[in-house]
Amino acid sequence: MNERRAATRGIELGGRRGKMSGTVKKVSDAAFKVGKNIDWEGMAKLLVSDEARREFSNLRRAFDEVNSQLQTKFSQEPEPIDWDYYRKGIGTRLVDMYKEHYESIEIPKFVDNVTPQYKAKFDSLLIELKEAEKQSLKESERLEKELAEVQELKKKLSTMTADEYFEKHPELKKKFDDEIRNDNWGY
Repeated sequence: MNERRAATRGIELGGRRGKMSGTVKKVSDAAFKVGKNIDWEGMAKLLVSDEARREFSNLRRAFDEVNSQLQTKFSQEPEPIDWDYYRKGIGTRLVDMYKEHYESIEIPKFVDNVTPQYKAKFDSLLIELKEAEKQSLKESERLEKELAEVQELKKKLSTMTADEYFEKHPELKKKFDDEIRNDNWGY
């Protein structure tokens, strides 16, 4: 009886595996394409701490392992079921019943209604991201120049005269001159 159950179970598993392999193959193909488009080196350059580099390395290794399994293990078509083999061990009537049910199984095709909705949103966010990146780079440049000026000012501050300072900041000189002219001494 256990042999009969094991053989029957083998037919059931074989049936499920055989029908689902097309879907799994599509998933593994998609994962492979996505994996090729990931800029691992570019992302790695953005990391600053050793801990982040370790975690990133672990993530990449895990991704490669899963992708490898998808490409090898799940992308292969399963071996066809040898119905005659099971007929000899179990009996024709039961195997034919399983074969009939196996062949009648239809797995519905997946229809992706979500991706089209979010594709436009994602594209617009990508454009915003690029614009924000440009703004960030401009601001970073401006701040670096300002920082260099402050560092230079810090070095010269002990020997700088008021006239030298006002040369670099004429708006402050104008403000002070206006206050003195209007007899406004700040109190």
